[in-house]
Amino acid sequence: MTLDALWTYPLKAARGLSLTEAEVETRGLVGDRRWMLVDSDGRFLSQRSHPRLARVRVEPTAAGLRVEAPEAPAMWVERPDAPATERVVVWDDSLPASPAGADADAWFTRYLGTPCHLVYLPDTVRRPVDPAYASSRHHVSFADGFPVLVIGTASLADLNGRLASPVTLHRFRPNVVVRTEQPFVEDTWRRIRVGEVVLDLVKPCARCVVTTIDPETAEPGREPLRTLATYRRQGRKVLFGQNALVHRPGWLRVGTAVEVLESKEAPIGQEPMKG
Repeated sequence: MTLDALWTYPLKAARGLSLTEAEVETRGLVGDRRWMLVDSDGRFLSQRSHPRLARVRVEPTAAGLRVEAPEAPAMWVERPDAPATERVVVWDDSLPASPAGADADAWFTRYLGTPCHLVYLPDTVRRPVDPAYASSRHHVSFADGFPVLVIGTASLADLNGRLASPVTLHRFRPNVVVRTEQPFVEDTWRRIRVGEVVLDLVKPCARCVVTTIDPETAEPGREPLRTLATYRRQGRKVLFGQNALVHRPGWLRVGTAVEVLESKEAPIGQEPMKG
């Protein structure tokens, strides 16, 4: 097996950026989900409620972030040097963040048609991973809950073989894509080594309606979640991909060999599952 692709999402909920190599720290790929949009109450915005975010393209620069979207002018945002004074909420976590400024707020407010604020997560702020899955040394950025999401290529191929219209991995927003031969073999991995980086796979990723939003048009649909639910359901959750912690940081490079260091039993639902 080899590392097939690397993806980072500098702005939470916006389009991903394909990489050939990336540095990995405890909180995930360096720069991943360090920017986020929040509403007037400080709660994060996502494609669940604002699907147009799927068409926002971002690119990190030496000074901050370049942002563009269809029918909107490009914008450059400087990384804030102000302290983290704005309280924001990501699911059940409340933490401080640095405001990006009025110009950025106005750009996104116009584009989304709703008042919002752009914030940045400085290095000094630590957001712990759920202690049910991690020790106190593990931290995460503005990602939903875990530093890294791992998916195998054979899992997507298996899903597309069941769909009338195939989808891309963009729907699932992975960080690490492993070229695999067996569908959902990643369900059996407990620890893997990718070059100098070691990842611990600790929890299956429960999927939501974001997977049904076309990343090119921002139009919602019913697939692939409807089909996934027929054979990847566990209780009330539909599972696809594995959330991972960074056991040993370092550099990732596309094409690097992937080695399974520890395995676990009972892969999830390669055959249709009962709810």
